[in-house]
Amino acid sequence: MPNPKRRHSATRRDKRRTHDKAVAPQMIECSNCGSAVIYHRVCPECGTYRGQQVMEIKVKAKAKA
Repeated sequence: MPNPKRRHSATRRDKRRTHDKAVAPQMIECSNCGSAVIYHRVCPECGTYRGQQVMEIKVKAKAKA
């Protein structure tokens, strides 16, 4: 396999890496309950998507101490 003959500069390396950053997902507010939801996903809190109930959410029981 061929190997590079000369070392690549830091500028050239950094230009290649400009698109490798981590990006936080876009969040919107749920129209039903107001919690933060990722675009085009069912709301994990109330189970609605675009104003329609598409999923039934089970309520977690509190543990007795």
